[in-house]
Amino acid sequence: MTRFLFSLLLALTLGQCLLPSAAVAQGTLVIKSLAEKKVTELPPGQLFWRIESFPTREQAQSAAGAWALVAESAGKAWLFTLGPVGGLSAGGTKVAEVGPIPRFDAPQYLLRINAASGAPDSTTPVHSHPGSETFFVLTGAQSVHTPDGVMVVKAGHAEPGHGPGIPMQVLSTGSTDLHALVMFVLDATKPFSSPANLP
Repeated sequence: MTRFLFSLLLALTLGQCLLPSAAVAQGTLVIKSLAEKKVTELPPGQLFWRIESFPTREQAQSAAGAWALVAESAGKAWLFTLGPVGGLSAGGTKVAEVGPIPRFDAPQYLLRINAASGAPDSTTPVHSHPGSETFFVLTGAQSVHTPDGVMVVKAGHAEPGHGPGIPMQVLSTGSTDLHALVMFVLDATKPFSSPANLP
C-alpha cells in the first residue's frame, strides 16, 4: 500500500511538472505572418477584403495593386485586396469578399495577412488590435469572443471583425484542426497587439 501511494504521489508530482507546458503547447493557436505592407492612406468609400486564388504566386503578384497583399497558404497562392465591393483581378478566382471593414484615421496603416492554426480547443490570449481583424476559415471552425458576444466562423466562410481596441479571444471550436487566414487593417504607429480583458 505504501509503495502504491508513493508511486501515485510521484506520478502526480511529475504530471504537475510536465502537464502545464504540454497543455500550453497544445492549447495555443499558432499564428504566422504571411505578408504585410504599410500604406499612407486607405482606398476611398466602404472597405472590403477581396480574397482570390491564383495558379501561382507570380500571377497573383502581377495582379496586385496598391492595397493588395500576396501570400501562400494551404498549397495555394492568394491575393488579398482591400477596396470597394465588386472588384475582380485578372487571372484570379474570387473566393470571398467580406466587409464592410471599419474605417478609422491613422498617420500610417499596416495591412497584414496572418495564418492561424490549431487543434480543437486551441486559443489565443485575450487581446486587442489598433484596427480591424477579418477572418476567412479554410478548415475547422473558430469562435471569436468579444464584449458583444460570440461570432462563429465555419470552414469556407469569411466574417469582418470589430474596429480598433475591442478586446477579443479567438478559439478553435470545430471538430477538426483550424486553419484560418486573417486580414488586418491597423494603425501602423501603434503596437500590433496588446493584452486585454473581457468583461
